[in-house]
Amino acid sequence: MRQYQNSLREFTARLYAKNPKYEKDPARQRRKIDAVFAPLPTGEQVYAYKQSHEILAAAFHPETVEPDRVYLLSLGLWKSIVEAYDVGDEGIFVSGLQISLERLQRLHHNLSQVNWRLKTYKDKNGKLLFLTNEAGADGYLNMGYEVIMTRILTRLEDDIAMRGGLPERYMFSMSTIFVGILL
Repeated sequence: MRQYQNSLREFTARLYAKNPKYEKDPARQRRKIDAVFAPLPTGEQVYAYKQSHEILAAAFHPETVEPDRVYLLSLGLWKSIVEAYDVGDEGIFVSGLQISLERLQRLHHNLSQVNWRLKTYKDKNGKLLFLTNEAGADGYLNMGYEVIMTRILTRLEDDIAMRGGLPERYMFSMSTIFVGILL
């Protein structure tokens, strides 16, 4: 869990750096990042008690209530991981081998969906909702986001494989909705 948290923290900080329009104040950005990983909601209350797939859908919705899409995306991703791994209120789980294969497969689907939407979803003006892998002045692509998402997805695929799952079945499944992890 700590590895997921560290990767997601880095991912969120990079998104804020590249997308300051969602939160311009660096101190507030740090507080929001901390709030995502806090055991109890410390910031807004609208999305704090919603399921992960609802939060992720709101992050990409054209007319979302929360103006900070980076916060919504990060909160939705972290809640997805917590739901899939069935982490208790204390932030720990007893045994990783007791985790449902089906939940991990749904998590993989949702993370793959986020990875795709980051690169394709646009606002009503035709601009990407999130700036990620754009070329710098020297012409080189900044692939930092891709590396972090690949790290997270690979870790998840390892967990799925340890439980006898076949991640290949889910890797290229491209539906346009997020699925609920908790049923």
